[in-house]
Amino acid sequence: MRLNQVSYTRSVDRRTWLALIFGATLDAAPPPAYKSARRKLDIIESDHAPAGAIYSFNKAEIEAWAAVEVPEVVPDGLRNPRVELGDGTATGHALIDFARLRHAKGASGNWLLDKLLEGERPVMAMIDLKSANGMCTVRLLRLEVGSVAATGAVLDFLVKNFFLTLFPSAKVGESFELEHRINRINIKPKAVYVQIKGS
Repeated sequence: MRLNQVSYTRSVDRRTWLALIFGATLDAAPPPAYKSARRKLDIIESDHAPAGAIYSFNKAEIEAWAAVEVPEVVPDGLRNPRVELGDGTATGHALIDFARLRHAKGASGNWLLDKLLEGERPVMAMIDLKSANGMCTVRLLRLEVGSVAATGAVLDFLVKNFFLTLFPSAKVGESFELEHRINRINIKPKAVYVQIKGS
């Protein structure tokens, strides 16, 4: 089916998008892949990365990081996540109970919305990411809930009434500035590459 591109306007941060695309369940003991990812992120986030350095995060590292840290953003209602990396795209798969997820994030009760969203469903979300010169743009290309592709008005409803309610700082389809001297983020099938600005 044709990819559907939608644009919304709010700010975005790394955890918001990882929460949406990769999801997580908390493991008792962080795996070595998490330690590897965390070590690289600590260097980047402390602004100690050498000028021009490139850090790679493979699928195992991304999923391990999500398993440990994303529950802080998505504490309940999401399990069995996995991620696929493409050329400039990332696709996340998970089982999601939207009603539980809304309540876990402290969203106000809405009987009709809860009835529409209750129950665990397989969800697929695909994003496109482009960045250069310290700027980044993320687009939501496709969202599937169960066997149904959410497009047009349905996708608009889910994003506005679910995603933006839980993540009011999210921004989709509009450029934003990268932090920590990051020059660009490049998604490839084997890894996500983070390039630091040169001197």
